[in-house]
Amino acid sequence: MILVNNPGSGQYAYPPLKHADWHGWTPTDLVFPFFLWIVGVSMTFSFARRLEEGADRGTLWRHAIRRGALIFLIGFALNLVPNFDFANVRIMGVLQRIGLCYLLGSTIYLLTTVRGQIVATAVLLLGYWAAMTLIPVPGYGAGVLEKEGNFAQFVDSKILAGHMWATSRTWDPEGFLSTFPATANVLLGALAGYLLRAREISKLAAMGLALAAGGLLWSAWFPINKPLWTSSYAIFTCGLAALAYLAVRWAVDLRGWRHAFLPFEYLGMNALVAFVGSGILSRILHLSGAHRWLWEHFYTAIATPMNASLLFALSEVLVFVLLAWWMWSRRIFVKL
Repeated sequence: MILVNNPGSGQYAYPPLKHADWHGWTPTDLVFPFFLWIVGVSMTFSFARRLEEGADRGTLWRHAIRRGALIFLIGFALNLVPNFDFANVRIMGVLQRIGLCYLLGSTIYLLTTVRGQIVATAVLLLGYWAAMTLIPVPGYGAGVLEKEGNFAQFVDSKILAGHMWATSRTWDPEGFLSTFPATANVLLGALAGYLLRAREISKLAAMGLALAAGGLLWSAWFPINKPLWTSSYAIFTCGLAALAYLAVRWAVDLRGWRHAFLPFEYLGMNALVAFVGSGILSRILHLSGAHRWLWEHFYTAIATPMNASLLFALSEVLVFVLLAWWMWSRRIFVKL
């Protein structure tokens, strides 16, 4: 996301490094749902270990509330920078969604069995599909899936009025209602975690293929759409996440290509620092005029506009890879 959020010029970014305009998907649209999926996988390993060590579920739930709230508040604080305009600040965002999905997902995990988690996932996905396609929106009717007039946008306009995404102000890609199907990504990740703990790799591969195929099939009636986080998008991306995980596991554990993946390990150990830091650096570069100066006097002087835009983004990625490496080498890990 550091790469796709910080091009030299959004006008000249390569198409795979942009989000889909509305329905459909690009590689960029896989990053966020993949992250929520791996949150669920990690949650399974972490909670299972702590429960085996004697921790009670109430203690784990209180810790989950604290962690989810802190992630949400950090994202909200980032939205305030640099104007601190509380009257118009965007309430939701990427970190806010991660915090809410983690909190809801961990609550379901701690209160239910595997069967209960499967049922909860089905309820979230089918309930969202039913709401989006069957509940009429005043002035538009039922089943509208465009930017204006869909049920999620209607709900968000009532709950988040005046505090939505600055680019649109009328809808939010990380809105309130679409957080529920996004939580299904966490729960499907948790189910994948069960299979990994049991070393059921073939079942995880089958699960990945089934979810990816199911998402594509469902998209004929409920299109794959990241801003709406449609149910087809949720299961499709979870399927691809499982297959991508298995591909990386094959490359690292079986082929021994770990050194090629070390930059991702460094960033992963301090993901929050890298994500928040990149957001702050981007604001500093834009407010100071440095972004425009570097774009006009350096990057476009050495490359074509599209390659210059990519090089600009890669430069910012390199900054945070080096920062993450420095923190990793000194065993500095920021955890909530």
